[in-house]
Amino acid sequence: MTKGPQPRPPVPEVSTLPARLRSVYRRHVDYRQASVLSVFVSFLVTFVLLRALTYGIRYRLLPIRNVVTPGGLHVHHFVWGIFILLAVGLLALGLDQARWHPRLAIMFGVGAALVLDEFALWLNLEDVYWGREGRLSVDVAIAFAALLGLYLAASRFWRQVVREFHLALRSLIRHRSPGQAR
Repeated sequence: MTKGPQPRPPVPEVSTLPARLRSVYRRHVDYRQASVLSVFVSFLVTFVLLRALTYGIRYRLLPIRNVVTPGGLHVHHFVWGIFILLAVGLLALGLDQARWHPRLAIMFGVGAALVLDEFALWLNLEDVYWGREGRLSVDVAIAFAALLGLYLAASRFWRQVVREFHLALRSLIRHRSPGQAR
C-alpha cells in the first residue's frame, strides 16, 4: 500500500467548450462550493426577478395586479419564502447525502430572496416596500449576496480560518487547569 496522494486519472480530451468547462468544474468544485454557488445564483436571479415583477405590478407595466383575497388579505411573498426555508431545512436535516446539497441550495436561495426582499416589511411590521425604509431590504440583500460572493472567492481560506480557530479553542480548553477560575 502506497502512502501519499494518488495521481488523478488522465482526463480525456474534450472538444467543445461547454464540455471542457464542465470537466474543469467537476475537477475543481466540490459539493460544498457547488451548493454555495447554487444559493448565490438562485438568490440573485430570484431577487432581481422579484424586484422587476413588483416594479412592473406597481407601475402597471404588466397585465397582472397585486393578489388580494376576497377578505382583503394580501399574502406577501416573504411568507412563501419562510415556507420554502422551513421545507429546505427539514429536508437538509433528513437527507444526509451530498448529492442533494446543490439541489436544496437552489431552493434555499429562492426562499432567502423571497424573505430578504421584504426584510424591511417584517422588521417594521408595516408595508414599507416602496418607502424610504424599504431600501433596507435592498441593502440586506446586497450584503447577503456579498457575503456569499466573499465565501465563493476564497472558500479554501475561510475553511482554514475556521480550522485554525477550532484548533486554538481546543488548545485553550486543553491547557486550562481544572482549578483555574473562569
